[in-house]
Amino acid sequence: MAQVTVTIDGKSYRMACDEGQEDHLINLAQRFDRYITHLKDSFGEIGDHRLAVMAGIMVMDELVELQKKSRGMEGEINTLRKTRDEAVNQAGRNDSAVTGVLSDLAVRMENLADKLAGKPQNDA
Repeated sequence: MAQVTVTIDGKSYRMACDEGQEDHLINLAQRFDRYITHLKDSFGEIGDHRLAVMAGIMVMDELVELQKKSRGMEGEINTLRKTRDEAVNQAGRNDSAVTGVLSDLAVRMENLADKLAGKPQNDA
């Protein structure tokens, strides 16, 4: 287990994390420190615990908004998938119809060619 020291509101905290996650943990602490700094600038010295709770609530609020957006995007993705699947099915039906028409046309052309050449006609 790796250990890093992070600084939040000018105070150092030694923390443990998985190997290779040190930079990620430092980045998270720096982002959280920005929340604390913003709140401190807005409200002044209101106590470490209160600042931490307020910052935590702000982070949770952002998380909830992102989750809402994510669910909305999942719904849009499902709609797009359904639309794509319907389009693929329609394209398959169109391909079958075109193939049938072309096949009939080929038979008619062969019959016409045979007729013009004076041969007996195929009724395939």
